[in-house]
Amino acid sequence: MLPRSRPVINEADLARQAGVPIATWRWRDAPGFRQRVASLFPNSRILIYDHAQARAYLNGLSIPALPAGEHPEDLLNDKETAALLGVAASTVRAYATQGYLSAGTTVYSVRVWPRHDIEERRNNPPGQGKGGGRPPGKGKGPRKAHAYEGDPRLHTAAAALSTAENAPRGHLAAALAHQHGGSTRTWERILAQAGRATGPASAARRFASD
Repeated sequence: MLPRSRPVINEADLARQAGVPIATWRWRDAPGFRQRVASLFPNSRILIYDHAQARAYLNGLSIPALPAGEHPEDLLNDKETAALLGVAASTVRAYATQGYLSAGTTVYSVRVWPRHDIEERRNNPPGQGKGGGRPPGKGKGPRKAHAYEGDPRLHTAAAALSTAENAPRGHLAAALAHQHGGSTRTWERILAQAGRATGPASAARRFASD
């Protein structure tokens, strides 16, 4: 998380400021630096640091603490966004590509979203009030046939129904929640929508042909 959208820096820029090649920085300076300054996205392969903390380290000063608590202007990566929405990180990326979530912005190759945008989406899911439903600028189009219309999880649910004919719906929903993220109850609703009217097998064929 990037707290309060504070300025950040990566190790390549740190090496340039230190006046050494990045390879030298990584084997000589990075180990000590990383012990004192934590990456803002610790589970990401792209290491980004708070600029003020990094500068303090380079100047031999005490490392300032980051702001505590949550703030609407915090910037979240796909995993953090997924945790707020109750879905998988891959679903967040699909939402952004398809326009059901803002495209976000990129910071040192990491796509991030403001916390306030994600909380609004969470509190107003598709088909439920302000922010739910269509991407911005498409308010005059036809209404959704159902709350999950266009949701990429429908494809997953339809495929699961077609290969688990006799599995209890609750067990299938729990398995999908464990594999893809989200709650069991949400997956039960998505499974119900995927199998409605045409039945599981037909639904799977229909979604596969979209």
